[in-house]
Amino acid sequence: MKHRFTCRVYYEDTDLAGIVYYANYLKFIERARSEWVRARGINQRQLKDEQGIVFAVRRLEADYLSPARFDDLLEVDTEIAARTPARIVLNQTVLRDGAPLFRAVVTLVCLGPGGAPMRLPQALRA
Repeated sequence: MKHRFTCRVYYEDTDLAGIVYYANYLKFIERARSEWVRARGINQRQLKDEQGIVFAVRRLEADYLSPARFDDLLEVDTEIAARTPARIVLNQTVLRDGAPLFRAVVTLVCLGPGGAPMRLPQALRA
């Protein structure tokens, strides 16, 4: 269940040194996760509007391996590392020309209408 998302590094993504500012890798992997969920046929807006369910990052481990720079074309690979009825653990890797630049292990949970944790929707568990 590997998903690949492509994005370009824009000037706004870089710092004074001309490399991607560290926090922007989190934006890249967030976008990739959103597209991964969409590719699975899950409409997050509809899930929130109809059931009050949203996804939240519970835990994140990150490794910065090599810098990306302005105008680089990046790919973000997302794949499931583990899942339980209440959470999904994803491995996400940002690559440039096949070389890993950033790796993250992200634990996702669902929050119900009142903000309390709940089991993942059946469609996502499947």
